[in-house]
Amino acid sequence: MTATTIILIALAAVALWLIATYNGLIRSRNRVQEAWSDIEVQLKRRYDLIPNLVSAVKGYAAHENQVFDKVTQARSAAMGATNPHDKLAKENMLTGALKSLFAVAEAYPDLKANQNFLSLQNDLTDTENKIQAARRFYNGNVRDFNTKLQVFPTNMIASMLKFEPNEFFDIDEKGAEGQPVKVEF
Repeated sequence: MTATTIILIALAAVALWLIATYNGLIRSRNRVQEAWSDIEVQLKRRYDLIPNLVSAVKGYAAHENQVFDKVTQARSAAMGATNPHDKLAKENMLTGALKSLFAVAEAYPDLKANQNFLSLQNDLTDTENKIQAARRFYNGNVRDFNTKLQVFPTNMIASMLKFEPNEFFDIDEKGAEGQPVKVEF
């Protein structure tokens, strides 16, 4: 083999490695985006349930307007959030507002026995479980993608191509928002 052939083989190997690394980063980034989309689908389902839930509770506790306003405002803020960091903060506010709504509902035995309310409560519980699963899936993909961005030698390619790490979508474990929404009576 001549020196030229060896150099060409080495350049081809480096080029193939660069292509494989780039494609791996793109696949990982797409998985993160897909996982985020799954979270948004479940959050939309949650947002759609909330007006019906508020209406059901309003029929029994019409004088609790402050709670209803808080839930409505938190829902609107969460729907308007655009990035994971902002979405997380708004979702934590919404979770706290929902806790207040369910605290009001606990004071009304007739409401707790209402079939429509029970159905909405079950749907919300199911949705909360799906959000939690989607969050775990998203965070796993973010972890894998961010790891690729940090390990050598992929980190050099990622920084040259301006790949940015993604934020995890975690609840605030320090405050009351870190506790699950209680929907069981």
